[in-house]
Amino acid sequence: MSDFDRNTIASRGYGADRAVAIDQGLRAHMIRVYNYMASGVALTGVTAWLTYLAAGGDSITVANGRISGLTGFGEAVFTSPLMWVLVLAPLGLVFFMSFRINSLSASTARTLFFVYAGMLGLSLASIFLMYTAGSITRVFFISAASFGALSLWGYTTQRDLSGMGSFLIMGLFGLVIAMLVNMFLQSSALDWALSVAGVLIFAGLTAWDTQKIKEMYSAMDDGTVAGRKAVMGALSLYLDFINLFLMLLRLVGDRR
Repeated sequence: MSDFDRNTIASRGYGADRAVAIDQGLRAHMIRVYNYMASGVALTGVTAWLTYLAAGGDSITVANGRISGLTGFGEAVFTSPLMWVLVLAPLGLVFFMSFRINSLSASTARTLFFVYAGMLGLSLASIFLMYTAGSITRVFFISAASFGALSLWGYTTQRDLSGMGSFLIMGLFGLVIAMLVNMFLQSSALDWALSVAGVLIFAGLTAWDTQKIKEMYSAMDDGTVAGRKAVMGALSLYLDFINLFLMLLRLVGDRR
């Protein structure tokens, strides 16, 4: 917490000037994190929309589970085995970044983050086949407003949110398992319940991750370490936002 930092610094005799410098450094770090995160979201959205247009755009129709009107590119992206590569490749990349972040340079980590955001945009182009463009836009702005409020609360609250972190992670694993099970059950009631649970889980993770990113900041970090922390912080918030958006879309999106 910035207030905690000031109090700690004062008690150690560093003085007000040092406290102000650390507060300024923290704000600069958080702005950097948010800029990376917002750029990643923008890249994902643009890539998804361009992929949809290249696949056939408004000429695509979906009826009884069958897709028609696809271009050759659209068939490769949405109906061929390449579809599974586009789904699994981003997952593999995010695991690679998480496990190897300490051995990557800041610029490499940043590049991999944007590659991941672009790859995820390719796989998320399928939402334009399931939902109307108007509802996607509406839910996006709802998600952005909710995310902003939750992240601001996580940044400014004096309450320690670390205790709810393990609870949220356990809930996330349970959510993933339940969604996999529901792929076979095809229960609309369970799907609705899981979407509600997903919104609550990623809302909590947004606040928790924001506070965690803030507390991980250190004025003693060199450029490489600070750059890695900024990228991983952006990745955490990016995943929170994307999943919050998808869960809200499942709840209130207008299907085609």
